[in-house]
Amino acid sequence: MNPGFRSEIDITVWLAKDIIADVAILPRSRLPLTRRFAGKPVSLLLSVLPRLFSLCSVAHQVAFLGAVEAARGEDCPPETMHRRVTAVVAERLTELFRGLFVGQLTLDSASATAVRAMMQATAVLGGVLGEGGPVLARCDALSHIKAVLAALGFAGEGEAPTPGSALAAHLSSFDGDALLQPVIEHSFLSVADDLDVLMRLLADGASFSDAPDLHGRIPETGVWARRVRRQPVLPPNAGPAERPKARIAEVVRLCSWLAAGDEALEDGVVQSYRLGAGRGAAAVECARGRLYQVVECDNENRIVRFESLAPTEWNFHARGPLVRSLQGSALVAGRQGQNAVRTLVGSFDPCVGFNLSFREVGHA
Repeated sequence: MNPGFRSEIDITVWLAKDIIADVAILPRSRLPLTRRFAGKPVSLLLSVLPRLFSLCSVAHQVAFLGAVEAARGEDCPPETMHRRVTAVVAERLTELFRGLFVGQLTLDSASATAVRAMMQATAVLGGVLGEGGPVLARCDALSHIKAVLAALGFAGEGEAPTPGSALAAHLSSFDGDALLQPVIEHSFLSVADDLDVLMRLLADGASFSDAPDLHGRIPETGVWARRVRRQPVLPPNAGPAERPKARIAEVVRLCSWLAAGDEALEDGVVQSYRLGAGRGAAAVECARGRLYQVVECDNENRIVRFESLAPTEWNFHARGPLVRSLQGSALVAGRQGQNAVRTLVGSFDPCVGFNLSFREVGHA
């Protein structure tokens, strides 16, 4: 059976009464990048990437530039690297904010206006940073962002949202009693895995990037992985609400980092690797997790090979983090339990849409 090209992820949750017995994931289809771009000049991809990857387009561009420079044996000047990291962080802030509010809950008119203002301000900020724009424009954009965050209920990092705010209402939708998850063993992707991932991507191409694993290990990547790297001890009885809380804390932290501009953020936000003559790779820590690209160029600066591995392929792997988080969970019967599952799936923030269905075991 050929399911054709799928731009969405299909998720089926199999129920045995009130227990999730199994989770089946049919992944999205991915573009054959090498077949599409082999023989094309490198400069062409720089203009095509924002259209090809509409989400996290800055991260894709930065990864591609880093991989091409590594393939050529070039070093990125420190000031250029700082601009790239800052642009990636600004985009990460935008995407994390989008994942909290857009499509997640019904907002009153004032909150909806604030969300739109936030998206516009972060877009302005990203443009200013990408162009190395004036400091005043950057300060104005950051001041606007901070004001909008305060209006929506964002407090300092680690602080509870303002009571009665849109953010507090969002967190209240994570009903801890509607979905009770079992204690599981976690595994997280980090910069220490980069070379292993990149060599597998170079060796196996799409067969690896379609369903990646590291010697049987399918780690989680993204907000929760970054939170655990900063604070290795997980909250006791961490439930579904801890994931949006980690996202909220990171939004506040990134905003503070952008205002300071020169403090340490985290290891490996942008990393490049030379893999041999004409071969280079890069890893970028974007909103949804670690993005990888491998590029091979010929002597005339044309693409010979181009491979990409997005965070979604780890988190929504058929044996991956989402499946592990749901299997064995107990949920309240009816719509309340199903909504809790949907909210948890959404907190993993795939870069494409998803279809979620529920079936009883024995009723295929």
